[in-house]
Amino acid sequence: MPQHQPSQLPGAAPARLVRARRGRKPLGQILLEMGAVDPGDLLRAVAMRDRQDLPLGDILLAHGWVAEGDLTAALATQWGAEALDLIGQRPDPRLMDRLGAETCLRAAVLPWRQVGGATVIATARPDAFQALLPQLTAEFGPCAMALAPERDIHAALLATRQTRLVRRAETQVPARLSCRGADARRSALAALALLALLTAGLLLAPVLVLGLLLAWTATALVLVQGLKLAALLAMLRPRAPERQRGATLPEGVLPLPTQRGRPGRLPMVSIMVPMFDEHDIAPRLVARLGRLDYPKELLDILLVVEEEDTVTRTALAGADLPHWMRVVVVPNGPIKTKPRALNFALNFCRGSIIGVYDAEDAPDADQIHKVVRHFAEAPEDVICLQGILDFYNPRTNWLSRCFTVEYAVWFRVLLPGIARLGLAVPLGGTTLFFRRGPLQEIGGWDAHNVTEDADLGIRLARHGYRTELIDTVTGEEANCRALPWVKQRSRWQKGFAMTWRVHMRNPVQLWRDLGAWRLFGFQVMFLGSLTQALLAPLMWTFWMLALGLPHALAATLPGWMLPALIALFLGSEAVNILCGLWAVRGPRHRHLAPWVPTLHLYHPLGTLSAWKALHEVVTRPFYWDKTQHGVYDDSDDAEEEALAAAAPLTAPARVRVPAPALPPPARSPAPR
Repeated sequence: MPQHQPSQLPGAAPARLVRARRGRKPLGQILLEMGAVDPGDLLRAVAMRDRQDLPLGDILLAHGWVAEGDLTAALATQWGAEALDLIGQRPDPRLMDRLGAETCLRAAVLPWRQVGGATVIATARPDAFQALLPQLTAEFGPCAMALAPERDIHAALLATRQTRLVRRAETQVPARLSCRGADARRSALAALALLALLTAGLLLAPVLVLGLLLAWTATALVLVQGLKLAALLAMLRPRAPERQRGATLPEGVLPLPTQRGRPGRLPMVSIMVPMFDEHDIAPRLVARLGRLDYPKELLDILLVVEEEDTVTRTALAGADLPHWMRVVVVPNGPIKTKPRALNFALNFCRGSIIGVYDAEDAPDADQIHKVVRHFAEAPEDVICLQGILDFYNPRTNWLSRCFTVEYAVWFRVLLPGIARLGLAVPLGGTTLFFRRGPLQEIGGWDAHNVTEDADLGIRLARHGYRTELIDTVTGEEANCRALPWVKQRSRWQKGFAMTWRVHMRNPVQLWRDLGAWRLFGFQVMFLGSLTQALLAPLMWTFWMLALGLPHALAATLPGWMLPALIALFLGSEAVNILCGLWAVRGPRHRHLAPWVPTLHLYHPLGTLSAWKALHEVVTRPFYWDKTQHGVYDDSDDAEEEALAAAAPLTAPARVRVPAPALPPPARSPAPR
C-alpha cells in the first residue's frame, strides 16, 4: 500500500491492505449510519478503492467527502478501539524514542502510554497497524491499538521531538559529503593568501602569470565547449533500441495484470513544494497543481514553509486548499535553506515516489502518470527522474528570451546528452522525482549546500544510482531583471563551487566511486564552467587586437597562437549557436531562433555573478539569496497559452488507469 511505510522499521515487510475481518462491520456502513458521508460519494469511493487498493477512509478524506473527526470515530467503532486525544493527553516521550520520531511520522503511529501491562499505540491507519503489530510487540511487549487523526499524531510528535527532527534534517548527510564542515575563517585566509600570491606574480612576472591564466582559461573553454558539442552529437544520434526494462516496480505499483501496458496499480506520489515569502501565490499554485490529472486520492502535496515566514503562512491560512494538499511548517534553526526544509518535510510524506516542485511551477497535466510509468519500467538503479523546465513568460524582454534559450539548451541538449554519455547528471531544483527508499538511504539533501540539487545528482552517482531525463515539461517564471538574475545565478555558481570542494576532499575515493570517465565529466561541468565564467574577461581582452589596440601578451605569443585563439573563439560561438538553434527548433520556441546569437552579449552577466559567488563562498557560504516569484506572473491567459503550446513536446501518450464504470444511480453527484 503506497502511503504506508512500514519498511522504514528494520526488518518490517511491506504492508498489504488488510480487509475488514469477517464479522466486522464495514466502514462505509458505519459512516452511513452516522450520517457522515453522502451515499453517492461513498459509492464512488468504493469503486476507487477496488481500482486502486487504497483504504476507503483515505479516499474519502482526499476528496473531502468525510470529516477527519468523523472518520476517526467510525474507525474506532469498526475496530473496537478507543479514540485518543493526543493534544490533551500527552504521550510518553520515552516510548517515542524507542521507536524513533522519523519512523513514527512515516508510519503514522505513536506509542502513547503503558496501561495495565500493555503499551497503547495510537495510529491513523488501523489496516497497516496489523502488519506492524509483530514488530511493535517485539519492541514493547503486549500492545493495544488506539485511533487518532494523523494530524494529531504529527502535532504530538512535534510538541516533544521537534528539535531532534530539525537537527536530523540538518545533519543527515554524512559529514564527509556535506558542506556543513566548511570553515569560513580558513577559507577567508586561503583566499587572501591566493590573492596575495596572484598579486605578487602579476607584479614580478606579469607575462608569465597572464600566460598561465590564459592557458588555463583556454583549456577550460575547449573542454566545456567540447562537452557541449559531445552532448549535442549524442542527442543527434538515433536512439538505441529500447532496452528490455526490468520488472522492478516502485513500492506501491503491484505486479498485477496490466491493461494495455499500464501498471496494474498506481502508487501514492508525494510532492514537496518549498515556499518562502510568497504573499499571493497560493491561488495560482492550487490552480496549477490542480491541473495534474493523477488520481487525487493518490496525490500527496506538501506545501513546505518556514516557521518565521509569516507572509506565506498567512497567505496559506487564508487559501482554500484541497484535502490532498497540506502545509508542513519547518521550525526555526541556525540555517534556513531549501534542502533543510525538504529533509524535514520528507518525514511527513506518505508516498513511495517523492517529487519536488518550485512555488511558481506549472507542470504538464499528465506529468505524474509519465513519472509513475517510467519508474515502473526502469531498471532498479534508476532512482531519479528529471523533467524539462521551461518558461511561460519568454516574451517579457530580451533577458527573458535569452534565459529561455539557455534553459532550453540545458534541459534539451546538455542534461539528456550527458546522461546518454554516461556522465553524472547535476540535477535541476524542480520537477525531480525519486524512489523514496534510496533517497532516504543516501541521506536526502545536504542542508548546507545552496545548490542542493546539483550536489544530490553527484551523490546519487557516487552511490551507483542513475538519473534519467523524461519528456515532460514544467513551466516556470523567467527571472528577467538583471540584478535578481545575477543574484540567482551567483547562488547557483556558489553551490557549484561548494559542491566541487566537498567532493574533492578525497579525490582518490571520488575516482573509485565515479570512475575515470565520470570524474572527468564532473571536473569539466563544475571546475571547468566556473573557471570559464571567472576568467572570461581575460579572453575578452583579445578583442582589443581586432580593434587595432595593443595587448600585453601579443608580442610574447607564438605566431600560431593568435589564429588558434581566433579559431577557438569562433568555434565556441558556433557550438553555442548550434546548440541554441537545435534546442529552440520546436513549435513553442521557434520565435526565439533569431535571438540565439545574442547570447554572446548575455553570457557576460555570468561573469558578474561568478565573482559575486566567489566572494560569498568565502564570506557567506550558507547564505540563500532568495529569488522573488510572481513578478511577471499575473497573466493567466498567457500562462494558459504557454501550457497549451507545450503539449506537442510530450511525445508518449498519457498513461492512466481508467476510471471504473459506476453502477446506478447514474445521476450520482460529481466528486467535490
